[in-house]
Amino acid sequence: QLQLVESGGGLVQPGGSLRLSCVASGFTLDHYPIGWFRQAPGKEREGVSCIGASDGSTYYADSVKGRFTISRDNAKNTVYLQMNNLKPEDTAIYYCAALNEFASRISIASMSDQVDYWGQGTQVTVSS
Repeated sequence: QLQLVESGGGLVQPGGSLRLSCVASGFTLDHYPIGWFRQAPGKEREGVSCIGASDGSTYYADSVKGRFTISRDNAKNTVYLQMNNLKPEDTAIYYCAALNEFASRISIASMSDQVDYWGQGTQVTVSS
């Protein structure tokens, strides 16, 4: 069974940090670009960051640029999202997704249309 499982969410104060993990089972991630998305209450799901499969190129939404870092460890079949200087507006359910392995290009704008597999999500709450 193909599965993506996120972990690492929780409650953190503004200015704090969290590291989310996305682990794949039933398939290997190394052929797939991976994206992180989030959905806040009452809002549409939005792309946050993505990382290429072959060259490891990274992309970020303007709202998180300079604060979030995406990385991958193919040996562990895991992708991470390091989130620093968290703000209340970062509160959302965070999802990882395997993007289409044959996609010629990935970007924040296109990643929503390129999802092959979704994880179940992990809640991140930023509040004092």
